[in-house]
Parts: sequence; structure tokens; C-alpha cells
Amino acid sequence: MPQLTILHYPDPRLHRVAAPVAAVDERIRRLVADMLETMYAAEGVGLAATQVDVHERVIVMDTSESRDRPLVLINPEIVRRGEELVVTEEGCLSVPAIYDKVTRHAQVTVRALNRDGDTFEMDAEGLTAVCVQHEMDHLVGKVFVEYLSALKRDRIRTRLLKRAREAQKAA
Repeated sequence: MPQLTILHYPDPRLHRVAAPVAAVDERIRRLVADMLETMYAAEGVGLAATQVDVHERVIVMDTSESRDRPLVLINPEIVRRGEELVVTEEGCLSVPAIYDKVTRHAQVTVRALNRDGDTFEMDAEGLTAVCVQHEMDHLVGKVFVEYLSALKRDRIRTRLLKRAREAQKAA
């Protein structure tokens, strides 16, 4: 299973809207396996297919302390949002080494397909709820920095572009 290349902000491909998965077949199961390997190698807690330049509605996550409880969400939809909001510091594999505070719902209920194509619903709270919302944003072409002020976004974009230029020069 190969590790996939993670797109970095401000790559315009991160803003593409993902299409629903028509069928959970071997291709999708292979994508899920590759995404999990990529997420674990990058030490992330979640990864959306959009972040690896596959524009289909697939998310993998693992918010467990032991990092051994992968969760697969195919064609996810939030069917309920709790009223309580929380402000948490978020990071993103597509926005490396950048963290900032984002307001999200403290609890959500999600309906999705698993890697076998079976429908399930789950209630999520805490880090799992935040992660679900963060990754689902990717599926509609939204990166967490878009919740920040334009000034902060511009500074982040400039910093990441500079970092990419320096990496190219060093290579």
C-alpha cells in the first residue's frame, strides 16, 4: 500500500468539491487503506480524500489514544448537530505546522457507509466531533484556515509558499 501525497494549502485542488462514491468496491477499499497508511505516517488524526487529490466523499480518522481504532466514513452526512459550540485549536495535514482556534459543534451525529458499503450512524463528541466536521469541510472544498481572518489567512499562505520555495531550492 503506497503512501499518498498530501496537497498543501493554498493548492487550488483543495477547493474542489468531492463527488459521492457510487459504489464501495475494491478501488475504494484500496483508497481507504492507502489513506489510512498516509494519515498514520503523517501522524494525523483525520484525512479526507480531497487532501490526496481524489475528489470523492471518503474520510479516514483515528482519534483514539492508542491510534488503533480507524474509522472510515464514505459519503458522510451530518444528520444532527448539538447546540453547544466549542472553540478548539485545530491543525491540518494540508496546512503543516499551523494551528489556530476554530469554533465547531461539540456533538454531531453522522450517517455514512463503512468500508464494506454498509450504512451506519454514529454520535461523536469531543475531538471526534471536531475531526468529523473538519474533514467534512475538505469534502466541500473548505480548509480550516478559511474560518480565520483574511489577515491570518494571507500570512499563512505567504509562510507556506515561502516554505515550499525554500524546500524546492534545497532539493
